[in-house]
Amino acid sequence: MERTVKIPGPDHPITVGRSASRIVVKVGGRVIADSREVLALREASYPEVLYVPRKDVDMSQLERTTHATYCPYKGECSYYSILAGGEKSVNAVWTYEHPYNAVADIKSYLAFYPDRVDAVEISAA
Repeated sequence: MERTVKIPGPDHPITVGRSASRIVVKVGGRVIADSREVLALREASYPEVLYVPRKDVDMSQLERTTHATYCPYKGECSYYSILAGGEKSVNAVWTYEHPYNAVADIKSYLAFYPDRVDAVEISAA
């Protein structure tokens, strides 16, 4: 499923593909996410970002916020806070609910800021 996408404009390749990793995200003593169906997004020279399908996230522990950003390569980005994490976990989760076609694979997936959760455990799936 991995593919490299060339976006018009400056050289800015984006690769989205299935990761061989299992990811477990913990906050406040709770498992917020546990998935073996992780997508890895590599964008230009930025560090790899792991995206977790919503079905593997305890959405009852997330609260949508009004914070939003825009990426010219992926589209409009929405955010969630993690209730169990308190102030540290405000806007700790992001998602592209309507990503551009070039990165459509990340639709219905969430990513976590590692410094806004207690633990991100990554192991072989």
